[in-house]
Amino acid sequence: MKTTGIAADSLRVFLVCCAVACQLAAQSSPPREIPRGPGFPPRFHDPSTPVKQDGTWWIFSTGNGISTRHSKDQKTWTEGPPVFKEFPAWHKEVVPSQRGHLWAPDMVFHNGLYRLYYSVSSFGKNTSAIGMATCPTLDPNQPAYQWKDEGIVIQSSSDDPFNAIDPHIFIDEDGKHWMSFGSFWTGIQLLELDPKTGKAHTGRKLPQQIAWNESIEAAAILKHERYYYLFVNWGLCCRGLDSTYEIRVGRSRSIAGPYLDKDGRALSAGGGSLLLGSAANITGPGHASFVTSGKETRMFFHYYDRKRAGHASLGNHKLRWSQNGWPEV
Repeated sequence: MKTTGIAADSLRVFLVCCAVACQLAAQSSPPREIPRGPGFPPRFHDPSTPVKQDGTWWIFSTGNGISTRHSKDQKTWTEGPPVFKEFPAWHKEVVPSQRGHLWAPDMVFHNGLYRLYYSVSSFGKNTSAIGMATCPTLDPNQPAYQWKDEGIVIQSSSDDPFNAIDPHIFIDEDGKHWMSFGSFWTGIQLLELDPKTGKAHTGRKLPQQIAWNESIEAAAILKHERYYYLFVNWGLCCRGLDSTYEIRVGRSRSIAGPYLDKDGRALSAGGGSLLLGSAANITGPGHASFVTSGKETRMFFHYYDRKRAGHASLGNHKLRWSQNGWPEV
């Protein structure tokens, strides 16, 4: 038994090292900026969950100071001002190499405030932090428009087994708030948040691993009928038409898992059923988020458009549900 334990520990160390190596290879450079031409829509990368205020939809995405877009119909999007023009001092204190390019935001509305979660990191390292900012309105023309820095929700360093990036917020029917996050290393983590503060819940600050793969990130949770569905990305992003991103999924009766794919494989052990991969003009789909209205759920995601020379574009597809309760696009 002792020899078996040592072997298992050695294997786990080897797998983590492989994951870190993949992360370094995957994130050796920033997302490629494809030159725009006539008729090109705004660039989307890592889109947040769309939020509607006063008839206008808003999406936030990776960019300098966090990019913003707004739309009346979810089809034609107009660029808005960045969230941050002046950056909180803690950004560079936590991540010295940070230059204002903030990643993968997500948004919820609670108690009269919009809570914006976002990633402060540097490529190929898990010296990272997830920050939060709040604002009573998303409309820059409103007098109350002013984003307030709320500091760090969770952070990681080279001493931690996880990477504090790619937050996604899920509010359950019982009122509990959860954040899924993570990239490579030991995979996707789940953290319970305090609804009053939006920060880590007192007494439950340690994240729990819920999915792993040697190349995994961009998690999102959706509840449909009896199940929680965990969506993740496998593959490499940020390489334009060379990206290998694809969206995988598993489900569980409990938000904390275990999440299993269609074949019964645990996502925490590398399982995950393919939902959407590259096809036709879509390359590298990823970073899913969801909007449910009545019985209809739509999935938003970014992809590289082959018809537009790899332009990072926004996908908007209706989810169907199979007789066995699995999502389909």
